[in-house]
Amino acid sequence: MKKKLVLIDGNSIAYRAFFALPLLNNDKGIHTNAVYGFTMMLNRILEDEKPTHLLVAFDAGKTTFRHKTFSEYKGGRQKTPPELSEQFPFIRELLDAYGISRYELENYEADDIIGTLSLHAENDDFEVKIISGDKDLTQLSSEKTTVSITRKGITEIEDYTPAYIQEKYGITPDRIIDMKGLMGDASDNIPGVPGVGEKTALKLLKEFGALETVLSSVDKVGGNKLKEKLEEFKDQALMSKELATITREAPIEIELSEVEYEGYERDKVVSIYKELGFNSLLDKLSGETGSEEVELEEIEFEVINEITEDIFSGENAFYIELLEDNYHYADIIGFSIANDKGTFFISTEKALASQVFKQWAEDASKEKIVYDAKRSEVSLRHHGIHLAGVSFDLLIASYLINPSATIEDVASVAKSHGYESIQSDEAFYGKGAKRQVPEEGMLAMHLARKAAAIEALKDKLDKELKDNQQAELFYELEMPLSLILADMESCGVKMDIKRLKAMGEEIYSKLVGIESRIHELAGEKFNINSPKQLGVILFEKLGLPVYKKTKTGYSTSADVLEKLETKHEIVREILDYRQLGKLQSTYIEGLLKIVNKDNEKVHTRFNQALTQTGRLSSTDPNLQNIPIRLEEGRKIRQAFIPSEKDWVIFAADYSQIELRVLAHIAKDDKLIEAFNHDMDIHTKTAMEVFHVSEENVTSNMRRHAKAVNFGIVYGISDYGLSQSLGITRKEAGQFIERYLESYPGVKAYMEDIVADAKQKGYVSTLLHRRRYLPEITSRNFNLRSFAERTAMNTPIQGSAADIIKKAMIDMAERLKSENLKTRLLLQVHDELIFEAPKDELDILKKIVPEVMENAVVLEVPLKVDYAYGPTWFDAK
Repeated sequence: MKKKLVLIDGNSIAYRAFFALPLLNNDKGIHTNAVYGFTMMLNRILEDEKPTHLLVAFDAGKTTFRHKTFSEYKGGRQKTPPELSEQFPFIRELLDAYGISRYELENYEADDIIGTLSLHAENDDFEVKIISGDKDLTQLSSEKTTVSITRKGITEIEDYTPAYIQEKYGITPDRIIDMKGLMGDASDNIPGVPGVGEKTALKLLKEFGALETVLSSVDKVGGNKLKEKLEEFKDQALMSKELATITREAPIEIELSEVEYEGYERDKVVSIYKELGFNSLLDKLSGETGSEEVELEEIEFEVINEITEDIFSGENAFYIELLEDNYHYADIIGFSIANDKGTFFISTEKALASQVFKQWAEDASKEKIVYDAKRSEVSLRHHGIHLAGVSFDLLIASYLINPSATIEDVASVAKSHGYESIQSDEAFYGKGAKRQVPEEGMLAMHLARKAAAIEALKDKLDKELKDNQQAELFYELEMPLSLILADMESCGVKMDIKRLKAMGEEIYSKLVGIESRIHELAGEKFNINSPKQLGVILFEKLGLPVYKKTKTGYSTSADVLEKLETKHEIVREILDYRQLGKLQSTYIEGLLKIVNKDNEKVHTRFNQALTQTGRLSSTDPNLQNIPIRLEEGRKIRQAFIPSEKDWVIFAADYSQIELRVLAHIAKDDKLIEAFNHDMDIHTKTAMEVFHVSEENVTSNMRRHAKAVNFGIVYGISDYGLSQSLGITRKEAGQFIERYLESYPGVKAYMEDIVADAKQKGYVSTLLHRRRYLPEITSRNFNLRSFAERTAMNTPIQGSAADIIKKAMIDMAERLKSENLKTRLLLQVHDELIFEAPKDELDILKKIVPEVMENAVVLEVPLKVDYAYGPTWFDAK
């Protein structure tokens, strides 16, 4: 078998991926676009090249042996954006999971490692493939080595063989360094000869040969000005050639035998994909979980055929099994109970037919330990049973103890707390189309294990909560909230089906109109939804500049189209067409599909144990992400209506809650003063940063101030701010610096919270919600920097989440004590949405702001705005 070595320029490919893809985040808030693009490239390389040997080379640091020759080598390069820096450790982790060798060498660049190892491989009769985004490496091209350079984008490559280089440039690969000596390289700050570009350099090299020959034949060069330049900058040209030359004698300590590639272990790749949130890549891995071998201890349990009161004893671990994720539409497939009398399985049929079971489930004095109280309550309500007496929720407790742990089922929680005697649901039931319920004996055993695990772990988790000072957060906030969320989910939100369908028709009509305009501007009819056909129209027929290519042709992604928007009026039409199309398919058709036909309501599911900041999210449908930037998107809220006649939708939201929390936590005098005097905080920041009076604050100044105000809360970097405002990184950095000078309390808070996190290993919210940051003391600068930014923003975001949760509990109690019919329907970010009889409006206008503004007491007042109307849209 022919030996084939593939060498990858790690830094170059990571940079390409980062700038080719929009910023992506996983559920932990880590940026992943560079890792994702790198992974896509890696998968393609493995599939196309099938290497026997593989290595990824990285730069070891900023300084190399070339700096001794020219201290300004690579000078002037912008600092690596932190959003990219923080991804390099994950790229290395990814390579380790793939079983791919990686190497870096102090004082040398990745290019030098590649140059040296490729020469070793050529001498050992290997076929060599080098992959980079940097054309400097084309000098290594030979009969045995092909250099593949990524084009714009990440997966499209251009192969540089000696023949191709000869055809493209008219020179041999070894003359690439001579070309660089003459023309220089701005990206590496290699000076070359001023005024000599690629065209002139190639002309000189074709005429005279090597750079040294060109310089010794200056008298034969045409053009006096060029002669003068070549004579004046002779030494600089020779130095530039030296800088551009990749060494093939680097003192590497890695042998070809050490970079043999034998494939990856699927489980390790699955693990890193899950950590990074690469769900689409996970789907491509068939049988992604490997064979899960779980050594399970025997467990004694009894299958109950006749339910009697004596099986319930004291505090009972109680588990309800549903096979489907969306429990609003799922059937219960079994129950299990564990207590001091034993462990029991009860079939669905027998439990739901038993009056004894129903009375026990609804008896608040009978304490029940459960896994996911909300899910348990909602599923039983479908059968006319209201669960009461829930004293402990294993899911919520585990989530509070470690919010970064992945919680998939009882087994995942049990395993994370040292209890191994239970199989995961995926291993037990199967996945996807293979998912099925086994015979009752096996099912009974599986559910008995779950109830036993819940019982065994309760005291351990309870103690951890108390040790962490989180008992109050658990028992007084999250536990009561789970039942309020169950009420909200069961109640659902009424949809105006006719309005939804009418909006669908309106959007369809607009889509037809836009389609017609696009065809007119294009001068022909084509399939707008086909990237291939659209690419031909934009880049071949209309001649628009090509920014990115994909495997199948031109990229027409949103980021590409946004860059092209000013180049041709067709582009804006295409963007509108896409946005409206998404509204039509995702929200109009999506809501119509999921609406309950019996009551014309949607029953979203609130995820209470998902985000690391403590914020709620929602699914099936996701009502927190309805796009409201487009007028048509905002109008979708017109379809959300009260479920009773003569009722209204009443919405109340916190104004700038995170900035108010920041003022309180940072104890910044200027921020506190601004909020206490009810000033516009963005105007106040603009006044401070730009040193102008209130009347001289322009709308653009306020816009910049608003971006940095909210950006600070999320640990924004100069790169992130420059992207959002369309300014340079230097300007963005200066802006952030002036902001922190203006608000010294905020600056001190940021420094103190990081120091505190390094000492404790975690940060806390006002109500003691924790987020652990193991990377905060990492030696790796990038991992540490990300953890530091997380330390700064988590107490703010998490405290805001705690406050609105507390407001939901207080509101539920107040509505009950006032004997009101008003119902809480939704929580969306900082907003609570109710449906209410019109005759309760006057009291709501009084009590809703009162309750929400007094949920917690801060150094600054909380402020709540409200509105109401016949639809959610009108209540804005």
